Amino acid sequence: MRVAKALDEGPFFHGTRADLRVGDLLTAGHRSNYRPEVVMNHVYFTALQDGAGLAAELAADLAADDAAPRVYVVEPTGPYEDDPNVTDKRFPGNPTRSYRTRDPLRVTGEVTDWPRLTPEARQAWRTRLAALAADDAEIIN
Repeated sequence: MRVAKALDEGPFFHGTRADLRVGDLLTAGHRSNYRPEVVMNHVYFTALQDGAGLAAELAADLAADDAAPRVYVVEPTGPYEDDPNVTDKRFPGNPTRSYRTRDPLRVTGEVTDWPRLTPEARQAWRTRLAALAADDAEIIN
């Protein structure tokens, strides 16, 4: 695993539908929100609060239950790397400031006031994700 240079020192954020508490650990080994047949080998996070908010809303939208989207402030407990699913594959460099780690992320707080998606934006993302799934888009795991 390539250790990220000090591009970001935090704060870091993780968007999810899980109801967590300060001190909880987010770990790898769970199913992907976007491709449920894939068990993820990493935990993903970003230095952009809005990016975590987008991930949280998509995770909640794609779930079969009525879980609410949540954004947590997190800290990596081990080395991390640029997320190859977006870095260079879709965007040169790492403008999304997205990362992944095999080690747990520790929850240090919750954000409750991130900018929410409009209904139109949510539908556009649903359409985009459905197209990616139909194309069998690869998740670099």
